[in-house]
Formats: sequence, C-alpha cells, structure tokens
Amino acid sequence: MDYINRLKQLFENEKNEEQAVAMARYMKNQFPFYGIKTPERRKCMSVFFKETGILAMPLSHEFCLKLWNMPEREWQNAALDYLANYIDKLEVKDLPLLKTLITTKSWWDTVDMIASKQVGNLVLRNPDLIDTIMNDWVIDNNMWLRRTAILFQLSYKGQTNERILYDYILKNADSKEFFIQKAIGWALREYSKTDPESVKNFIKKTELAPLSRREGSKHFLKGETV
Repeated sequence: MDYINRLKQLFENEKNEEQAVAMARYMKNQFPFYGIKTPERRKCMSVFFKETGILAMPLSHEFCLKLWNMPEREWQNAALDYLANYIDKLEVKDLPLLKTLITTKSWWDTVDMIASKQVGNLVLRNPDLIDTIMNDWVIDNNMWLRRTAILFQLSYKGQTNERILYDYILKNADSKEFFIQKAIGWALREYSKTDPESVKNFIKKTELAPLSRREGSKHFLKGETV
C-alpha cells in the first residue's frame, strides 16, 4: 500500500480552505495547511492506522521523515501522531531522528511536543543522555535545540533534576530570543507546581528577562511577589 497517498486522500477529504487560512495565520504563516482541526486529523490517523496495520511494525524513520517532508503542517502533526505510538519504545539510536524533527520545519507547536514527550521520555529512561547530548544541545547555535534542552523535563514533576534545570536556564538567561525567554518561564512555572519555594528563591536571586520572570511566577498565589 502507498501509505502517503492513502493518508493524503484522507486529509484532502477533510480539508477546509477557510480554516486553512486561519490556521496558517495563527502560525505566523510559517506553513501551509489543509485546514484540518486536531480532532478530525486524529480521526484520519485512526482510520489510517487501522487500515494499514503500520503500528504493528517497528518504528520506521523513513516513513516518519516522508510525513515530515510533506508541505502542509498536518503532515508534521501526523508524524508526531505516528511517533506517539512508539514513545516507550524509543531508543538512543532514535535520537538523530528526533534531532532532525526539531531542527527542520521548526516552530513551537512541534518542537515543544517532541521536547516534552519523546525527548523527555527518552532521557528519563536514559539519564546518561544529559551528559552526552543535552549538555551540548543547551548551548547549541540552534535555538530550537536549546529550547528542547530547557523543556525536556517539563512533565517530570518530582523526578526533575533541579540542578540541571537551573543550570540550563542560567546558560540561556541572557538570551534575547523570545522563544528561549518563554521556555525558561514555562519550565520554571511547571517546576513551581512541584517545589514552589525552590523556584521562588531561584527567581529572586537570578537575573532573568522580564518575560521569563513573569511566566515563571504565574503559579504563585496572587498577591505574592517574587
């Protein structure tokens, strides 16, 4: 079966030009869209997975990249839908694939998903990757790799490596990039749900961009100052 053409048929049956314009505008016109909203796209993917039986096979980097290289943004989301089914089976050898997905067709919608889900899960199961990979990503010239390194612990809660979190933030605290400043604030806000006092103290003693400070403080009780 021609997987790409079959999925293309499903997508084209659901396309909506009016929604496509609005969705592209929301993403700053970085990508074209079919105009398929998430619930409808997931229905398409469910039909596709059932018809093809592809999920019974090992993860295919080739298929994932074919999806990724298609023009409409729904295809990159489809690649992430596909990857989501293998999240607990990802191995260190799959990291180059994830890096490719982070550094091509990059925008917050896909990068944040990969960072917090696939990369986060993989590093949690393989903590040696912090020394071998993440320590390099956090100072990489590619902004999206740095954002990934800041965000990969987003869902760790009590398993968060606080030293690494704060170290990575400090390495990027002087960044003028909006997406880095926002990531710092987001990471702090999420961790503040686990250890608010630690985050308060870190924010108090650290020179952060106003955006990072504001975002990082959002979870604290109204009326408190940091």
